[in-house]
Amino acid sequence: MTESATSARQLPRGRHGLPREQVVASQRERILIAMAEAMTENGYVGTSVAAILKRAGVSRETFYEQFRSKEACFEAAYERAVQNLLGRMQEVAGDADAAAENDLEQDSVARMDRIFEAYLQHMVDDPASARLFLVEVYAVGPAAISRRMKLQELFVGLIANTLDARTADQRFACQTLAAAIGAMVTGRIAADDMAGLLALRKPLLELVRRGGELYGFAVGSN
Repeated sequence: MTESATSARQLPRGRHGLPREQVVASQRERILIAMAEAMTENGYVGTSVAAILKRAGVSRETFYEQFRSKEACFEAAYERAVQNLLGRMQEVAGDADAAAENDLEQDSVARMDRIFEAYLQHMVDDPASARLFLVEVYAVGPAAISRRMKLQELFVGLIANTLDARTADQRFACQTLAAAIGAMVTGRIAADDMAGLLALRKPLLELVRRGGELYGFAVGSN
């Protein structure tokens, strides 16, 4: 599980002698985590700067030294959440590639299973961030939604590469799959249904397996 805003990189009390950069980084991290946590209770619209400050344990002056507005804070929290997710996905994709090179789990469906597992587990491990970029992003505005669509396209690319999608039709099938996953995951995050979220893994994998070359040549060859 991820740290809460109150526990993340807490600074020692009193005169600590830490560099200014470290203090600012700690404050920023707590603010971004607090933004995500606060929105799980009241949504983006209902979350005030005061609520974020209370969770983060920082002053209003400190907040506005780093962010010009609540929306700017959301944008930074969104980027943090996305980078954490992408880091995890890249790690598991790299592990799957290494396994294939060593004659382990060469089956592309098995590699896809590892990706689904990591993606869904990440949402469960950090539900506040998941809600931020899957649910609350739609309340912020067009720019935030555009970022959300770019993230989905990165997921499409990961699926397409794993399944060896080469044709326009196969790429479209991967886009459709990613969109369906996003919609189903968003619904379960919004309902706080973590068990239902993890339960998506098996039927999604079966869908890919039955789809065969619809998604990519690697699936059809298994």
